[in-house]
Amino acid sequence: HSPHVLRAVAGTHRRDHLFVALEHVQGQTLAQWMIDHPRPALAEVRDIVVQIARGLQAFHRMEMLHQDLRPENIMIDHTGTVKIIDFGAVHVAGLAETAVHGGSAAILGTVQYTAPEYFWGGPGTPQSDLFSLGVITYQMLTGRLPYGTQVAGLRTRAALLRLRYASALHDESRPIPAWIDAVLERAVHPNPLKRQAELSEFVHELHQPGAATLARARPPLAERNPLMFWRATALVLVVTVVVLLGLLHRQG
Repeated sequence: HSPHVLRAVAGTHRRDHLFVALEHVQGQTLAQWMIDHPRPALAEVRDIVVQIARGLQAFHRMEMLHQDLRPENIMIDHTGTVKIIDFGAVHVAGLAETAVHGGSAAILGTVQYTAPEYFWGGPGTPQSDLFSLGVITYQMLTGRLPYGTQVAGLRTRAALLRLRYASALHDESRPIPAWIDAVLERAVHPNPLKRQAELSEFVHELHQPGAATLARARPPLAERNPLMFWRATALVLVVTVVVLLGLLHRQG
């Protein structure tokens, strides 16, 4: 059991019907928290993400996927403890193998937070839950979604190629380090194989970027600022020509 997953409560009375009693959490959803904290500090976001990740890791250790991680399904109690709730879309490996399938699989999660692989019938993996956590992290920091509603249109792999990540750096009113943006872009990559391999890797990168992350966060000048690149190139060429002309003049 994880303190970051809603706990089932053992009943004390005889049961006449099948039901599960769950603990009551006094607090607010992450959705409401984001409304109350439109510009949270990076440290606050990290603390929440760490706790959500621990809750997801508890699912993954049991070979389960949450599949519907979104701000409305995350509670923050009065002590600041974060808990994952609502298990209606949870995938359990053993049960899934014995389930009767008919027709195309339904999308169980909420569209804006659902990993693209689900839309073309791909299997869910821990990286699918990571995608949802990446979207939530991006939203806490920017107030936006990394792909808007584009993800819902991904019915084929060809559509995947048209998906474009909206950099978290575009909003000057919410300054975010470039390397954090690179970490987020990787976490919500449409291809699950290009996301972080583990939730722990994502959390670690949010605190301390690796060399690869820093390299992605600092692309060549030609990509960051093409105008400045070509101005600098032209200046170098002019200086080179002037120097060569000076040398030729002396030799003449």
